[in-house]
Order: sequence, then structure tokens, then C-alpha cells
Amino acid sequence: MLYHFRIYKEKTGYWAECIELEGCHTQADTPDELMENMREALNLYLDEPSESNIAHPIPGDTRPGKNIAAIPVDPRTAFAVLLRHYRKKHNISQAGMAEKLNMKNVYSYQRLEKKTDPKLSTLAKIKEVFPDFPVENLFPCLS
Repeated sequence: MLYHFRIYKEKTGYWAECIELEGCHTQADTPDELMENMREALNLYLDEPSESNIAHPIPGDTRPGKNIAAIPVDPRTAFAVLLRHYRKKHNISQAGMAEKLNMKNVYSYQRLEKKTDPKLSTLAKIKEVFPDFPVENLFPCLS
């Protein structure tokens, strides 16, 4: 999953803001430092507590350009963001998802919405519940 940052050059350095996520921005002295700071800011911004009601928007089709950088999300964070987005889009509670995935309790499901590495069997169950769940978006380098 790739989010996009608009980059600005100032007299004393650089700063960038995420196009899709209001309030997600960072700054740096050099372009290389800015790239690293954008990755860190993005992943910290998206890393929500499992009990949070926030569902972040999924990134758009913005094309990278001279002042636009496409920044990859850590796959574990991307999975949590996508899962929460799809659950909310289909108006299913966390308890409802735990039941649909045959999990012992809601806490087992909540771990999926928190930076995690799900098993392939869990991904298969999620695809049964949400056939259009974009697993390929978790790994932009494979697209």
C-alpha cells in the first residue's frame, strides 16, 4: 500500500505532507532524511490502538512526480488498516468479525487490527468474508 506525500523545499530544508491523510506531515534537512521521516511518520500515523474507531482512508491513484513521493506502508500496518477499513465499510463489529472468522473471542480479532503478521489461513478466511479484500496492496513491490 502506497500513500503519497507532497514535498516542499524551504531555505533551511524540506517538509512534506501526506495527500491522503490530513495532519500527517514531517520535515528534514536533506532529501534522504525526508524520505526516511516520511516512512516513519506514515507508519506512526496509521498505527492505531485496536479499540480506536478511526478508519483511515485508503490511498488514491495519485501518481508520483517531481514533488510527489509514493511511500510504502509496513505490510503489517497496511494489513491492519485495510482490515479495519473493510470491516467498517461493511458495518461489521469487531465481535461480528471474530465470529465470522471462527475466532475464540473478540480479543483474538482485535490483534489482527493491530500491527500483526496473519497466518495464510487467516488471510483465506478474510478473503471469504471480503472477496474484494486487496491482499496485493499489502506488498506494493509485487504489483
